[in-house]
Amino acid sequence: MLKFWLIVLAVFGLDQGTKLAVQRLLAPGLSTEVAGQILRFTYVLNPGGAFGILGDRQMVLLAIGILTVVVVLGTLPWIIRAGYVWPVGLLFGGALGNLADRLRCGKVVDFIDVGFWPVFNVADVAIVAGAVLLSFLLLRRENGQRGGPDGHA
Repeated sequence: MLKFWLIVLAVFGLDQGTKLAVQRLLAPGLSTEVAGQILRFTYVLNPGGAFGILGDRQMVLLAIGILTVVVVLGTLPWIIRAGYVWPVGLLFGGALGNLADRLRCGKVVDFIDVGFWPVFNVADVAIVAGAVLLSFLLLRRENGQRGGPDGHA
């Protein structure tokens, strides 16, 4: 269980720390180049979910975030026994990071700008990485291979 909480804390801390830095160093809408045209930091307040969906439904997005917390905490013993500590830790840490933004300012702070994709944040990266890893592990398990990332059944 300690590993799970360390993953969650690392994701949450990195996410909130980077967002705080962006809020202190950039004005909303302002960009600064990090790696030429490949990577910029652009401070954006996103009222919606991924890709701005449900932008006018703040209460729905807040409810989804809170429901996620309740479900993960309620199933945590199973998650750990099943060996899904890493993917769910990434997902949960990311969800908590974006939920903290919604509770604090009603919107999510985004800043990673690669030009061809909507601006995103560290929490979004953790959520996507966790979802991809969880999908891989579930597919592997369904195909008869044993266990999660730690080899547990």
